Amino acid sequence: MSSVSEAVAAAAAPRRPIRELPDELVSQIAAGEVVERPASVVRELVDNALDAGATQIHVKLVGGGVRSIVVEDDGAGIEPAELPLALRRHATSKIGSLDDLEAVSTMGFRGEALAAIASVADVSLLSRTAGAPHAVRLDARSGELCPAARAVGTSVEVRELFFNTPARRKFLKSDATEMAHALESVRRHALARPDVGFAVWHEGRLVAQWRAARLDQRIRDVLGEDFLEGSRAVAHEAGPLAIQGRTGLPETSRARADQQYVFVNGRFVRDRLIAHGVRSAYEDVLHGQRQPAYVLFATIAPELVDVNVHPTKIEVRFRDGRAVHQAVHRAVGGALAVSRAGEATAGAGLLTAGPQPPGATAEAAADAPAQAAAESSGIAPRLPAWLPAAQAGASFVRMPRSDGPAQAALALQTAALLYAQEPPAPWQPRPGSAVSAAAEPAADWPLGRAIAQIGGVYVLAENRQGLVIVDMHAAHERIVYERLKASVGAAAIESQPLLIPATFAASPTEIAVAESQRETLLALGLDLGPLSPGVLAVRARPAALAGGDAVALARSVLAELAELGDVGAAQVLQRARDEILATMACHGAVRANRQLTLDEMNALLRDMERTERADQCNHGRPTWRQLGMRELDALFLRGR
Repeated sequence: MSSVSEAVAAAAAPRRPIRELPDELVSQIAAGEVVERPASVVRELVDNALDAGATQIHVKLVGGGVRSIVVEDDGAGIEPAELPLALRRHATSKIGSLDDLEAVSTMGFRGEALAAIASVADVSLLSRTAGAPHAVRLDARSGELCPAARAVGTSVEVRELFFNTPARRKFLKSDATEMAHALESVRRHALARPDVGFAVWHEGRLVAQWRAARLDQRIRDVLGEDFLEGSRAVAHEAGPLAIQGRTGLPETSRARADQQYVFVNGRFVRDRLIAHGVRSAYEDVLHGQRQPAYVLFATIAPELVDVNVHPTKIEVRFRDGRAVHQAVHRAVGGALAVSRAGEATAGAGLLTAGPQPPGATAEAAADAPAQAAAESSGIAPRLPAWLPAAQAGASFVRMPRSDGPAQAALALQTAALLYAQEPPAPWQPRPGSAVSAAAEPAADWPLGRAIAQIGGVYVLAENRQGLVIVDMHAAHERIVYERLKASVGAAAIESQPLLIPATFAASPTEIAVAESQRETLLALGLDLGPLSPGVLAVRARPAALAGGDAVALARSVLAELAELGDVGAAQVLQRARDEILATMACHGAVRANRQLTLDEMNALLRDMERTERADQCNHGRPTWRQLGMRELDALFLRGR
């Protein structure tokens, strides 16, 4: 046994003394964090050009950027005496104190990009300021300065990337792949700065060019006309945070997440909190694993966001993550809430959130007795059509009153039965009212007038554009689902004690989160605590989720708490609740092969026009499709 120990000790490497690393090795280590591929170099150099006030930036690549990268700008330039300093580590003009670091308003600030690039490639700088008689060129390898010809601005040339670290160079992909990544990097900058012109050249050929333009035009130029037409504008303000941009409609979702752009104060970032907020807004309108497309610009006070999280500056940390998550969710969700039919209705004046139209007061007064009578029975009548969609949907059927936690689940089931038992009522606007005037003629209805039912499944309607085909079960399912959500959405989360606590073996992380977030868990209706070392017990769960798996719910909430805090946990509970409501809505909606009268079909169409997210059912499938006259003519070769 001792011989084995001696052999191991003899084979062990001798102790090495602690020593300071040489500057060149330190720079190469830093380059491993900052410079991953040619696209990383392009990103850093374009950041510097934007900080210099450039209005036109040219990026020239050779060999996908591996052999050569040249970034030229018309910015302020660099003084000749500062050129050697620009290549030193942690030398920058962007910040000078801790206060500057905590309120960074520039793209770059770390002062290590040029030094890191120069440690793994041949770099030369060519710059001229406004008052200089000529430009000055600096060779990073030799440190030689010499006069040169150039207009005001800066050119940075990077040659033979990773020439002195061949192992890193072997990990690079083909020239075409590296060029695509570099182009994507410039595309992100182009979206963030529509006021700046960009041009990308590869092997002497112009591959992309974006001239200075308005934001909508820049989005059209970068992402294409299809994205602009298949998306909806986003505009939302919440205190010091403002969000704008465009988010894609559910029917234009993609198989890959390749059109998802988020910018914070002009900087492209990948943030799990924002991505989660966007995804939660698409929760029940996307089918399967489809991915939404969006371009969002968040503007926030610099002191409320920390950009000094990662050397690549692609990650950020918010001081109030919950507020950011809620703002993103509301901004995107609000843009998606109005269906295409509802959007047309709002444009026609039927659904507006502003002042009431003429005659509305009289209609409300006429409906008051019926409203009061229905409230006593627990069912409210259909509200006037001029009301906003949220109010019209929320008041269609009142939730039965529940006096305790044990009655919450029964209340939901009762509400679903009420919806199922009430067939669509004929929709007839009051004669002479504003609604009646706006609804005449029938061709002005966005989803048109019902004309027939096919196979007990589809409703056919005629509108101004042509033929509308509606999946009646999917459409009614969405209507019922939205009304159920509106009925229980404002209710407080009540907990239901379990007669026998549900226990499960928990990891150290789950136990730590359960102990540190106990107040949050109780606010969410979950009484969760340790039973013994390594075991957690669920003693109470939300009453509205009485039929679910308490252990699976607890694990999901703990996982979201560990990753995203109480924001994620609340989303888990809402998702679980919505799944139950969706199941109720599916069973409560009109079934296939049920014959509807024309009045019932028209009532269904009018309800769709008043319901949020009516373009998709709860599972993300479309509820209606439009066939225009041109498409119908093409089916029969008319005009050929």
